[in-house]
Amino acid sequence: MAPTFPFNFMLIFSFLSALLITGFILRAKIGFIQKYLFPSSLIGGIIGFIIVNALKMDTKIFETFAYHFFNLSFISIGLTPTPPEEKLEKHESRDSFLGALWMALFEGAIFPLQAAVGGIFVLIFVILGMKLHPAFGFLLPLGFEEGPGQALSFGKVWEKLGFENAAMVGITYAILGFVVAIVVGIPLVNWGLRKKLKSTDEHKLPEEFIKGFYPPDRTENITLRQTTHPANIESLAFQLGMVGLAYGITYYITYWIAALIGGNMGKLAWGFFFLFGMVIAMGIRSILTLFKVDYLLSVPLQRRITGFSVDYLIVATGAAIQLEIIGHYIVPILIISTFGAIVTLWLAVYLGRRLHSYNIERMAAIFGTVTGTVSTGILLLRIVDPEFKTPVIKEIGFMNVFAVPIIFVLTMMVNVLPFKYHLGTLTVTLIFLGVTVTVIALMKIIGLIKEPKF
Repeated sequence: MAPTFPFNFMLIFSFLSALLITGFILRAKIGFIQKYLFPSSLIGGIIGFIIVNALKMDTKIFETFAYHFFNLSFISIGLTPTPPEEKLEKHESRDSFLGALWMALFEGAIFPLQAAVGGIFVLIFVILGMKLHPAFGFLLPLGFEEGPGQALSFGKVWEKLGFENAAMVGITYAILGFVVAIVVGIPLVNWGLRKKLKSTDEHKLPEEFIKGFYPPDRTENITLRQTTHPANIESLAFQLGMVGLAYGITYYITYWIAALIGGNMGKLAWGFFFLFGMVIAMGIRSILTLFKVDYLLSVPLQRRITGFSVDYLIVATGAAIQLEIIGHYIVPILIISTFGAIVTLWLAVYLGRRLHSYNIERMAAIFGTVTGTVSTGILLLRIVDPEFKTPVIKEIGFMNVFAVPIIFVLTMMVNVLPFKYHLGTLTVTLIFLGVTVTVIALMKIIGLIKEPKF
């Protein structure tokens, strides 16, 4: 007998939840996984990829889940104020200002360099007779530096503009980026530890960090500050309600912008939904501040919502990859990803050696961020700074002040140069190489590149 109500949405959510829990169990039990600190979401995503392709399930619903969880994570970030204890102290201000600026400019240098690597290899593959879309390689920085959400979001838009299977290619780059962040990032930070480059004395990671759960006699000390009385509305429901409100407003504003612009540029507007959402969420937070009721936004709860969204985003991304489609592109994807990882590692070490302070901490944080997400950047940072005693953890958040406008411009470029102005792969590649050289030159001029320290 058919159920009274449709269950498809909840069954997919249940399936993704089962993948997450399976990843959690494997992380807790298998030494190899613990050694490389694979997060449960990535493990679950890989398992989902295997199951979905073995059973030949439709991947479209997983793409949809990933897209919406990605948008939710950015809206939640926009609603989350910076608590006083995380603002830079006076004695940290100048050094951390430079550290945050360095990391932001690193993102500004590596994004176009990754795009240029993708463009160069597309040109090579085309010469060798392979049929690839001219923008095939430009998805690399969207997958590596921007993560699965952006790669999927813009990939779906690019499909409407003639790039067949762009979303699938983009999220495959993103998953490989996570693998690079962990498989390359952990040896990188261990190399720094062997060279005694860290700035603190702690060196042992707590067991709960390695296994991924707390023992029964210890729980993480986080005060989930409730801002509403449960007799009226549950605090978590209120926080989710604010996210949902911002999501709805973002939808109608994006719809209006897309209709106003029209054509291919109008279609590209939907790829920036996450950014519009974050800006609108920040606007809502500003209105609450104006009326002196911003205290109703709970920082810990909003951060839990962000983390929840990212976990489901990653596991859904893994399940969304279709082996049948990716198998056709696997050789160029693997080669472009490999060389993208090499140049990213090279630039991280080259510039990291020439930092003014906290070399290995900042190097670890930014390498994890530009190959995975901020979460993997924090994961690598914690290996060298287990108790977060250095100011680098604060700088990761502060760098967005500089990084957001930089990445916005670069993201616009990777969209409009090939799709609006129809520039060829070679021309776009040369432009991106020029941007990389310009940013590195700027870092040198303003004193962010010193003599090598090691």
